[in-house]
Amino acid sequence: MNLKDYQQARLPVIENRLQADLSALIPAGNQELHLMLAYHMGWVGVTGAPKASGKRLRPLLVLMVNEACSGNWQAALPAASAVSLLHNFSLIHDDIEDNSELRRGRPTVWRIWGLPLALNAGDLMFSFPYASLLNLPQSGHTNDTVLAALAILQDTIQQLVHGQHLDMRFETRQDVALDDYWQMIEGKTAALIACCCQLGALLAGEGAARQVQWAQFGRSLGLAFQVVDDWLGIWGDPAVTGKDTFSDLLSRKKTIPILYGIAQNQQFAQHWHKGFAQDNLPQLAHLLEQEGAQSYTFAQADDLTKQALALLDDLVQPGHPMHALLTELAATLTRRSA
Repeated sequence: MNLKDYQQARLPVIENRLQADLSALIPAGNQELHLMLAYHMGWVGVTGAPKASGKRLRPLLVLMVNEACSGNWQAALPAASAVSLLHNFSLIHDDIEDNSELRRGRPTVWRIWGLPLALNAGDLMFSFPYASLLNLPQSGHTNDTVLAALAILQDTIQQLVHGQHLDMRFETRQDVALDDYWQMIEGKTAALIACCCQLGALLAGEGAARQVQWAQFGRSLGLAFQVVDDWLGIWGDPAVTGKDTFSDLLSRKKTIPILYGIAQNQQFAQHWHKGFAQDNLPQLAHLLEQEGAQSYTFAQADDLTKQALALLDDLVQPGHPMHALLTELAATLTRRSA
């Protein structure tokens, strides 16, 4: 079985679980709120925007790690739902905080319904991951396991909010260094992917030490994922990414290619600190490319991916079917097309 076959087998089950959880948790009769969240999840289209659900890589990762640890993937579905709902809560608020008008090529929730209603919808979705994990006893898990899962979730949320705070603060700070950047993306992105791996291991009955190793695997994978995402934020194709060209330059994000450019190219640094018009974005992207920011960014992603795969070799026998699938997933996360 390859990753595509695995996705075809598991994604419909994940999607059904997510739809059931979302429908059960929205107050009865509030059709507009249900529509807003169903739209954000990609299940319905409004105002001419088509359906556009995400790839659900995070819930897939929960199930894959669980199976790699000889767990029962069906009993891990509440956790798979929880991480996906947590991720989507963060996206609703992230779009508001970044003033992003597009998500997956469609207008964002706040752009259609306005900021107050979008904030409220995101707040409601924030509660869903906890409710989903509280369903774990129905899948045969003990109360101790549920408490451990909730503790992992709570710690992850704190890291996510911390990382997002740094990301927004960095937009106006002039003294951001690469060390600051790694701290920011460890919270903003890597923490949730580490959470997926740790929950998958926990629900398979792995001990604390092995759970930590799985979390480290997810952390390295998450860091590599964000580094590649930073490349896409400047040079990615909007038709593929669903975001505007040069979006990170326009929003003055302190991403890894931009921080590298500030440190290496005085001309780019001067443009960056003085401010620039939208017409100058192609020139700035070209300066970064000439300076080697693209190759530097990809080198960092490659190193982090190698770290993740080295950890995977220690956790799963290379001949195990899930070893091959997790290796393929790592390639999917860190070698996305422009």
